[in-house]
Amino acid sequence: MRILFVGDVVGRTGRTAIADHLPGMIRDWSLDLVIVNGENSAGGFGITEAIYQELLDAGADAITLGNHAWNQKEALVFIERAPRLIRPLNFPRHSPGRGSTLIDTKNGKRALVINAIGRVFMEPSSNDPFAAIDRELEACPLREGADAIVLDFHAEATSEKQGIGFFCDGRVSLVVGTHTHVPTADHQVLPGGTAYMSDAGMTGDYDSVIGMQKEEPLQRFLTGIPSGRFEPAAGTATLSGIAVETDDATGLAVKVAPVRAGGRLEPAVPGFWVSS
Repeated sequence: MRILFVGDVVGRTGRTAIADHLPGMIRDWSLDLVIVNGENSAGGFGITEAIYQELLDAGADAITLGNHAWNQKEALVFIERAPRLIRPLNFPRHSPGRGSTLIDTKNGKRALVINAIGRVFMEPSSNDPFAAIDRELEACPLREGADAIVLDFHAEATSEKQGIGFFCDGRVSLVVGTHTHVPTADHQVLPGGTAYMSDAGMTGDYDSVIGMQKEEPLQRFLTGIPSGRFEPAAGTATLSGIAVETDDATGLAVKVAPVRAGGRLEPAVPGFWVSS
């Protein structure tokens, strides 16, 4: 199975990058499953129903969230009728929506997509992600319940992300970190066969402070005093993410590569899908 995970989409410029690049990637790379983190897609904070549909129309099969899941209050309501929108599994009890979903992939298989949130340096408070993920994987094991399993772990600390990666090694196809908006260079297949990357990076304008116009963050760093709202940077975005190919017999990863297209960052494509 060919899987593409796209990192946090930030604002209008991030959504434009999705519209510009994702359909061609799906076509040219014969992608079977596309997952997009959309928790910053509405003005940098949260997601709306119209944007959810926009990302699906561009080719996303599932959309994950994070700590900004409820910044757009309509999400508290429409998530119940949005089966491909996934909020963190370990949010407090009685949170609306779902923390995982089974997706029928483009190649006729089934994939379990899970979203969880970290607890180290993170707000709001959440339940133990290790226990929540373990229960989910016990209920729907790789190969028995799903042909592939992808976990978006939305967390600040790389140590916590790496811990989740090794905790899930051999049990899922891909563990990918989101939230920090900076792509890491540690993409790898772990010893048990799980693809891993500490952070997929953002799909946004990198002439910014993690996707926001530079002036207000710098003002706060220099003076400690807010002078206005954070606003998404509006330059050309880089689509950032990770590509994984799995073994159909095991559901585990055999190849992994970073993906970057457009904007300021150096382009990166999965060479194992691109003919010479």
